[in-house]
Parts: sequence; C-alpha cells; structure tokens
Amino acid sequence: MRAEDLDIDTLLLADAEVGALHFAGHRAVIVDAAALGTLRRELMAALGPAGARTLLSRFGHVQGRRAAEALRGRFEWDSEVAIRDAGGRVGILQGMLRLLPGTGPMTPEGATVGDSYEAEQHLLHCGQSEEPVCWTLAGFASGYLSCVEQREIVVVEDRCVARGDATCRFLARPREAWGDSLEPPSRGGATVSAEEWETRSPAMLRVLELARRAAAVDSNVLVLGESGAGKDRLARFIHARSSRAQAPFLALHCGAIAEPLLESELFGHARGAFTGAMRDRVGMLEAAGRGTLFLDEVGEMSPAMQVKLLRALQQRELRRVGENHARPIHARVIAATHRDLAAAVAAGSFRRDLYYRLRVIELRLPSLAGRREDILPLARALLAAACARAGRNKMSLGTAAEERLLHHAWPGNVRELENAMERAAALAAGPVVEASDLPDDIGPPPRSRGGSLQQLERAAITAALERHGGHQQRAAAELGISPSTLYRRLRRGG
Repeated sequence: MRAEDLDIDTLLLADAEVGALHFAGHRAVIVDAAALGTLRRELMAALGPAGARTLLSRFGHVQGRRAAEALRGRFEWDSEVAIRDAGGRVGILQGMLRLLPGTGPMTPEGATVGDSYEAEQHLLHCGQSEEPVCWTLAGFASGYLSCVEQREIVVVEDRCVARGDATCRFLARPREAWGDSLEPPSRGGATVSAEEWETRSPAMLRVLELARRAAAVDSNVLVLGESGAGKDRLARFIHARSSRAQAPFLALHCGAIAEPLLESELFGHARGAFTGAMRDRVGMLEAAGRGTLFLDEVGEMSPAMQVKLLRALQQRELRRVGENHARPIHARVIAATHRDLAAAVAAGSFRRDLYYRLRVIELRLPSLAGRREDILPLARALLAAACARAGRNKMSLGTAAEERLLHHAWPGNVRELENAMERAAALAAGPVVEASDLPDDIGPPPRSRGGSLQQLERAAITAALERHGGHQQRAAAELGISPSTLYRRLRRGG
C-alpha cells in the first residue's frame, strides 16, 4: 500500500442496520465542524487559551496515534516512508485539511496546508489570533508520526491562516532537535510587549504608560486612532498585563457585520429565535467570561444596537436573542474607533450616555506619520518578523529603501508598513531590501526645488509644526533635535 492508494471507499465502512461507521477498522462518528468551533470557543471561555490549547492538542495526539495504529495493522505498506506520508492523506480524507502537493512536515520546508478546518473555525468563533491555533492538527501529526517513527516527534505550527498568514505550515522534528525553541504557550493568548512597539516617540511612550495603568484596573477603555494605527494591538497589550490575562481575549468588528447578525454575535441567541437558529449560541459578551471583549469600530453601531449595548453594560447582564431571562456579564470591554466620537455625539449619531460609559479611560494612538522617528525601528522589527514567518534569513534595509520609508506619508499607518515589510521579505532577492522591493506607491522622496540651507530648514520646521498642531516638543522629536534647539531656530527664523 502507498499513501496515494488510500481512498474513502477503502477506509470508510457504514453499517446502516447497526447505525455504526468504521474508519480504518475503528469505530468513528461524523462531527459537524461548526460544533467543534463552538466547543473551542467554550473551552477557551472556561479554561483560557492555554488550557484549551493543551486539551485540544492532547485530543489530536491520541487521535493521530490511533490512526497510525489502525493503518499499520490493516495494510501492508510499501515502505516506512509510505505509511509516514499516509498521515497527511488521512487528514485530507477526514476533511481536516488540504495539504499542498510536494510538502510534508518532516521535510526542511515543512507541510503547507491551504485549507485548515481548525483555522477556519477559530476565525469564525474566536476571531483573529496573535498565535497559530491549529492545535488539534498539530497534535494529530505529532501522535501519528511518533507512533510511526517509534520515537517522540513534535509538530509545531509556525504559520497560521487564523493569524493572518496566507497558509498554515507545520514542521516536525524529534523533540531533542527542537532544543530550547519549544517554549510553553503564552498565557492568555495575548503577548504584546512594550518592546514590540519599537517606539521612541514621546507621544507613543505616553500612550503605553497610560495603557499599563489602565491594565491595573477593570474600567472600560476607549481607544481612538486612525485605521491601521494599532488599536487592536493596544487592546491586547492591556489585556496581557491585566489580572484577566489567563482568560480569553475575544475581538468583534462591529462595522463588518449586519445588525441582526451583530446582535446575535454580541449577545447570543436561543434555538428557534429566528430562521436558521438551529441551536443555542453563546454570544461573545458571555463567551469572553472574565476576560476581555474588544469591540473594534464601535462607532459604526446603529442607534438600536447602541441602546442594547448600553443596557448590557449598565446592568452587567444580557439576554440572548429569543430568551426572556438575564445572564450575568463578567467581561471587561475595550472599544475602539477611527471616528471622532465626540463630534458624533454632538451631531446626534452616537449616544452620549454610551460614549461616557465606554470612555472611562480614553487612549489616543498617534498616526505613524505623527511619529516619524519610529518608522525605521518599527520597519526593521516588522521585517525581521516577516522573514521569520517566511522561513528566510534576516534581512536589512538598504539606504534607498530607508529613504523611501522615511518620506512616505503612510496613510495606512502601521498596517501599511507591516504589509510593505511582508512584501519585501517575500520578494527581496538578497539579504538587503532595495527600493524596488517596496510597493510601487512608496515612491522616491520628492526632489528639492532648490533654495538655501536656511530656507530648507525653515520649510522642514514649518511642516513639522503643522503636522503636530504647533506642538514644539513633538515637532522637535520628529526633526531629531532638542526642544531648546528648535526654540532657538524659531527665534532666529522669526
């Protein structure tokens, strides 16, 4: 037998009279993928991300070992390589994944998975993650390969669709080969350190200091800032430093979901509450448990949803759609928006009472253009992370590339910079990122039209002051000079 010879007719036997299914000779059941996604969310709510990861990884490990035992006992194999490769084929036949041809976990390049049911369900039920989440699949591969190889094989996922990567990737090595790189899972599923912000900006350092103080209390937080400035990262930063760090961090984008679905996502629903409600569903306010619920783009909520959210936050309880009894809320809420909510309140499009309920602590993230001293340090950190995800050696930024990065306006903020570094890590031919490796819209810096050095200096100071609303300390930080030097040059230039 070879791996490619396995098909569903060979492995699956259905006995309609007895009401039993057998897969590779072992009794099996068919489980709805969405039910597994719901179970995952409830496990995370009850045990926290670390506990859910441990449980699901162990379940996958047992499942993989049993699959290897069944295949070894049922068929005569062409070679040890054939039965080893059969594990991926079993995963495909069971509907767990789509393995890209020519890849395998024991190879140096690893196994590339284009369609993981686990990543799909995590995104649907738990939202985007900061870490790989295909815990059952990694456990399955570890158990299967350990049984086949007769030694402990550990499979690690280093890329994941649920984290925002294009594909999932699994690497398999004997435990001793991993050395000290096998670190325990992070607590709480949100590990954003201050160093990861790579900031020198006084304004950003002030925000991070306020965020640390906010983490020490349970008050609601409102994060304001342009799209792509890192509002979700700041919310995770607060959660990871709070007493709730071991509980779930769940995120809900309020502007991406239609109002009827948003109500169900937020509060949950009872079976039969509306057409298609085939089972009870736990809402995210409830599923977050004693953790944190991040409501992104809360300014997009309709007036009706604003009323319902306000009532839930005031009374610290909710009613699922279709139910008439209340359930307690224990989660902390961090809300975010790119809109000017104070102006929306004045215009009557956002409720004043909800605004003040959410804005117990307000944090305003500066745009990337407003903290230009952070562009290159942040670009280098993002480039290093992109190289690690792509499996490439570390790269550096060339002088021409740095020039373009420094002079770009960054309308997409940190998210745009992250995407640019992801592209550079994928396309750069050598160890140095050249200007041509950057997106086309990050063009060359504008050429000077001439003028004396004093005129150029005056223009630079004027532009910096305009960007910072006349704030001299921030303008000086952007220009790379001290506030006293800026003051002297302002006096000299009139």
